[in-house]
Amino acid sequence: EMTGFARRVVVQPSPRTALEALSSAKKTSDLPEIIFLDVMMPVMDGFGFLEEFARLPEKTKQHCRIIMLSTSESFRDLNRANKNRYVSKFLNKPLSEEVIGAINV
Repeated sequence: EMTGFARRVVVQPSPRTALEALSSAKKTSDLPEIIFLDVMMPVMDGFGFLEEFARLPEKTKQHCRIIMLSTSESFRDLNRANKNRYVSKFLNKPLSEEVIGAINV
């Protein structure tokens, strides 16, 4: 929000509520263009989210770009994210204004 990257920012309290919001979207304009997905989250990690995301309708998967975030510099996480067809980028946190500005929408 502070960088003006997007007109609208929606924060979901958990991966499960994010998946529910994505699956209940009535039209593509209700879907986010970009999803910032943290690798480490309680209850369901980012990779668990990706498994569930793969089951969503094709229009949802085609519309949403996923950018995975991590504080870890684990090559295992990086390789796993890069192998997932729904992850468009893997970035380290914290995000700077320069990094956010370099993301092509």
